[in-house]
Amino acid sequence: MIREYRTIQEINGPLMVVRRVQGVTYDELAEIELADGSVRRCKVLEVNGDNAVVQLFEASAGINLANSKVRFLGHPLELAVSDDMLGRVFNGMGHPIDGGPEILAAEYRDINGLPMNPAARDYPNEFIQTGISSIDGLNTLVRGQKLPIFSGSGLPHAALAAQIARQARVLGDDAGNFAVVFAAIGITFEESNFFIEEFKRTGAIDRTVLFTNLANDPAVERIATPRMALTAAEYLAFEKNMHVLVILTDITNYAEALREVSAAKKEVPGRRGYPGYLYTDLATMYERAGRQLGKSGSITMIPILTMPEDDKTHPIPDLTGYITEGQIILSRELFRRGVNPPVDVLPSLSRLKDKGVGPGKTREDHAGTMNQLFAAYSTGKENKELMSILGEAALSPTDLLYAKFADEFEKRYVSQGVDENRSIEETLDLGWDLLSILPKAELKRIKPEFIEKYLPKKEG
Repeated sequence: MIREYRTIQEINGPLMVVRRVQGVTYDELAEIELADGSVRRCKVLEVNGDNAVVQLFEASAGINLANSKVRFLGHPLELAVSDDMLGRVFNGMGHPIDGGPEILAAEYRDINGLPMNPAARDYPNEFIQTGISSIDGLNTLVRGQKLPIFSGSGLPHAALAAQIARQARVLGDDAGNFAVVFAAIGITFEESNFFIEEFKRTGAIDRTVLFTNLANDPAVERIATPRMALTAAEYLAFEKNMHVLVILTDITNYAEALREVSAAKKEVPGRRGYPGYLYTDLATMYERAGRQLGKSGSITMIPILTMPEDDKTHPIPDLTGYITEGQIILSRELFRRGVNPPVDVLPSLSRLKDKGVGPGKTREDHAGTMNQLFAAYSTGKENKELMSILGEAALSPTDLLYAKFADEFEKRYVSQGVDENRSIEETLDLGWDLLSILPKAELKRIKPEFIEKYLPKKEG
């Protein structure tokens, strides 16, 4: 039986205290009915004895304490899930906003799902092709991995996110069993419109579930949006045996909303004002991705975040790096030079890349060419720095070839068009083409038989 309470004691911003409640639990959903009959939703943040602190999903303006009543609904925030979600656009609370009908739910799921039990995890070891050479060739994405993209304000992470969502696919027999769940958190209307139109233009919308939370939506909705996306992904992956890529952008907006709610609750702040449980909160979200033993589906996650002041030691990228298996870092310097996407290859890392490459996954020469490209690019950048200090005359002919390699590598390998979708074979062949700039004796990280087989033969 649902009880109604007229015991609202106070309202402070998005928070409200209700006295003399019974049987109310943490995270429970509630409704406030105003004197004019309109209804606003909220959820329980804290229960202390017979007092409950609830947080409003909408503004608190216009709520009269004496005339308003609160109903606790007995269940947490839930998402209606079914196969029909594919191709649909939802707001941050899981309601369709594309003009289509409501979802006919196969079931309702609590959005506060649990992180995957480590004992039930299967090891990620299958390649996902994004069509972007700097990721596929050098920082390979593996099915079930969490690989964040660290960006900065003004860098083209939105275009990169859209490109990955459009182009990503699994190879082999499971190719048709792939879906993307895209959650846009705290973005502007223009950005939201860009994502929706981009997916419709290319037809990628048919295999995508899109959640958009706008910057003017309430902070508590921003906290719910990524959990909505992950709940949809868990249903598609572990009930429908699909391979799901979850893209969350922008995690910085999510963490700011968490800080806003924490400040309203008067909690003791941690680093830079963020709540002390930021690490735990992010981990409960990120750790819902992966592969489960006995299940053929998988959830692969790409969280995207803008580093405040391009600072990698800021709490959000710092803690994200601890939880996830690597990071792709975008460079402002490369962006200024016209490289797009401006992926900074050397500090970027995919800790599981070795598990997703090789015969039967990509190609036999992948591991060797990857290591050789890293080494040659690193040497080339060092030689370019020496050249700027000592002049070109101070470098040997081989050193000059390495410097030339670094320039060509950024121009042809890292940089590619926003609609350019390279297969893994094209990426590997391009790597060999660039390595042909160097003398054959310098290719020390690749097996001789692969050099004979794949290195382009120079004419003359």
